[in-house]
Amino acid sequence: MYGTMTHPSDWPTPGPIQLAVHDLPHASATTEWWYVNSHFSTADGRELSLFAAFFRIALGKDATSHEQKHAHAVTWALSDATGAVYHGESRLDPAGPGIGLQRLARGKGSQDPRLNRAIKEVLERGRVPLPDRMLEGEVFVNQRKLELDFGGARFEKRDDGAYLLRLYNERAHVGCELVLHPEKAPVRHGDDGVVRGQSGDEMFYYFIPRCRLTGTVTLAGTEEPVAAGSGWYDHEFGGNVAGKDDATDADIAWNWAAVQLEGGQEITAYALFKAADNTPLYQWAVVIEPDGTSRSLRDFSLEPLAWWRSSRTFHDYPTQWRLTVPEAELELTLTASFPDQELITVLSDPAFWEGRCDVVGTRGRTPVKGKSYIERSGFEMIRTLDEFFGAVGEVVRESVATVLPLEPTLEQARDLVASEERAHYMDGVDLAQLSRALIKPIREITDRGGKSWRSYAALACCDVVGGDSRQYTRWLAMPELLHVGSLIVDDVQDRSTVRRGGPACHLMYGEPLAINAGTAAYFLTQRLMTSKEISAASRLRLYDLYFETMRAGHAGQALDLDGMSALMAEVAETGDASLLERRVIATHRLKTAAPAGSLARMGAIVGGGTEAQIEAVGSFFEALGLAFQLVDDVLNLRGFKGELKSAGEDVGNGTITVPVAKAMGRLEREDRRWLLETLASKPKASPRLIAEVIEKLESCGALDATAADARRMVEAAWQKAEPLLDDSMPKIMLRAFGWYVLDRHY
Repeated sequence: MYGTMTHPSDWPTPGPIQLAVHDLPHASATTEWWYVNSHFSTADGRELSLFAAFFRIALGKDATSHEQKHAHAVTWALSDATGAVYHGESRLDPAGPGIGLQRLARGKGSQDPRLNRAIKEVLERGRVPLPDRMLEGEVFVNQRKLELDFGGARFEKRDDGAYLLRLYNERAHVGCELVLHPEKAPVRHGDDGVVRGQSGDEMFYYFIPRCRLTGTVTLAGTEEPVAAGSGWYDHEFGGNVAGKDDATDADIAWNWAAVQLEGGQEITAYALFKAADNTPLYQWAVVIEPDGTSRSLRDFSLEPLAWWRSSRTFHDYPTQWRLTVPEAELELTLTASFPDQELITVLSDPAFWEGRCDVVGTRGRTPVKGKSYIERSGFEMIRTLDEFFGAVGEVVRESVATVLPLEPTLEQARDLVASEERAHYMDGVDLAQLSRALIKPIREITDRGGKSWRSYAALACCDVVGGDSRQYTRWLAMPELLHVGSLIVDDVQDRSTVRRGGPACHLMYGEPLAINAGTAAYFLTQRLMTSKEISAASRLRLYDLYFETMRAGHAGQALDLDGMSALMAEVAETGDASLLERRVIATHRLKTAAPAGSLARMGAIVGGGTEAQIEAVGSFFEALGLAFQLVDDVLNLRGFKGELKSAGEDVGNGTITVPVAKAMGRLEREDRRWLLETLASKPKASPRLIAEVIEKLESCGALDATAADARRMVEAAWQKAEPLLDDSMPKIMLRAFGWYVLDRHY
């Protein structure tokens, strides 16, 4: 139990919480926050909820004055349950970049070194990535009364004991001036108020579970009075570790719920976990009766029932929970009013979920209902870019399955091959046959999974220019189907036998069906580009870019099929391979770089980017596409992880790749002639010859030189694009993605 001997002298002593004292900032605390949430409605019936958290973090003592220095931050969000819209904002202290760099230096960043490098570039410029923004104006923390002003975001205690909250998000034109009038006495959470961490970094936690709400809310720049509502107030402070004067880096994850039932009862519960491996640490629940009496209980469960995946971070969050408190005879279901209540911020690397939930359930045999907030933070579900793109791939496959269901309804089939106006085209069509002959060959390849970076490109480039890609998640299927269509046809033309770890499509369905399915995939996504959010002019640009991609891709395929053998004889004699290399690069540019650039430009167009930004991200993805193919050429010789393709397949087919071109400019005449003759023989039946060619290319440095070219291309394109893009989480992801393409091994 809580005892005064082992805790700071400015913590509450046993007995009632003295708000006049403990609402104030605590000198002993390395971490402290003041938090409120509320549920309310407006006169026109709009249902809203809001949370806000004001943070104060000790940075250490000033070398001269020996006074404690602090950093400050505020996060808040308004949940519009009626419109299913989440307006979130995060403001960080100007010291934030320095704090971030220190954390990176202590190994507290991402597990992916490329992400750490990318965010370090931003922090070293003294910036924080959007959607985080710096606090503007002075930060004021009154030591004599509760009065916080964090750059215009204010939280203060009025003389009548009520709490005043003022917030405004200038970008969204959303804000509030809410007054929380306490209706119950403060309650201790945890072990008589103590929340225990994993390294002695304990916190003290009290809360006021119900406050009458008055004030105004601002939506779309229009201020409206609050018609009815209820609020909640939390205060937590501590983080103390014996012998340490500065803030700790304890990595804790938690689930937290604050429930207000219509009968005047409240329930709050938290469960703490070790973030590294989700090991449970501590959990407590508190049940508060209508008369204000409360019980603290350890025996409860907060179980996820349903999940939602973010299309921005690709993290999974529970959106429905079952809260069971046996001793209180409570069984409640907490369901998110809408799923997307994710707040992206480096404060919770890279995001957390905190949102409004609707509550139904029973206490004993009596039905109950109400509202709640749920917060889930610190669970690092995606640790590396490999995991990130694995999650992207899952969403892409789900998107493809929606567009191309294996058992389509008549309406779904009509929208695939005809239109509502041409419904008679479906007369007499056997849906099972259509699926067997058209849909299944495509799904055979898409469902095996791929790298999915092309699909990510369109969404990322929408966000990186300031747009909101959540409106276009259906686009995820479009690049994948375009790519898979080309793979199916390529495999027929190249006589490839393996694709994505399984038999090539034409080996399973025959060449005629495979060719037809591959070419059909180019057109099945046309309707994905239609949207009420896109103007007619922008839609025309999208179509133009899409068909530009198709023209370029087919031109590149024609060059690839015809090959570069005609140049090889001359190069074998002269040793001048510059033209040969340019010809191969041109083929890659048309087949791979042009589609990647077009998809990026499409995303930037719908994201509202400037012409300079649209072209910059397009050029960057062209460089990535070209680099991807160069790396692919190298991996084809050195081997793919998981044997997704046969090592040396290009050599066996006699394909002239960039490493071959480079080798022809490096080898002696005798070796050049040997390489010419060996490739011309298409030695797919001779593993020995294939191995000898690979060794020859490796030993002359052709593979290393190809990989170096890929790096130079990506870096040069990034340096042109970087100044045109605001520092943001999508920008950090693009920067890291560039390195990911270069470092890939599959």
